[in-house]
Amino acid sequence: MSQPAPAPSGDLEPSRYPGERLGLPEEGIGSVGRLGRRFAALLIDWAIANVIALLVGPYASNAQSWATLGLFALMQVLFIPTIGGSIGHRALGLRVVPLGGGWVGPWRPVVRTLLLVFVIPALIWDSDQRGLHDKAAGTVLIRA
Repeated sequence: MSQPAPAPSGDLEPSRYPGERLGLPEEGIGSVGRLGRRFAALLIDWAIANVIALLVGPYASNAQSWATLGLFALMQVLFIPTIGGSIGHRALGLRVVPLGGGWVGPWRPVVRTLLLVFVIPALIWDSDQRGLHDKAAGTVLIRA
């Protein structure tokens, strides 16, 4: 007797483009923010945090690195719920939104940022190009 074919992992069909399963358009406003824009936004935010840390005071390299990380996290937590994303996100036409719509609220940016500063969750993403930090927070980064 032949063995039955193994069941596919999960019941989801492969998507044709990132965001399809989330009901987002393939491109343009409201589509998933792609890796290039997201990485550039991260660099902008990190540069801003670094410049502020350097202006605040002379640090040894280790203290300056921690100050930069703290400022980066603070900017994420403050700007995501107030302007819809970090300065880098907004400069590159991106916005962080909850999957269910509405206001992102205060807790989602905190969860998202805590995971983001550990870096690993941001490097692991699904077929909708959502990092683990976005999945845990129930958010998605879209083009504004």
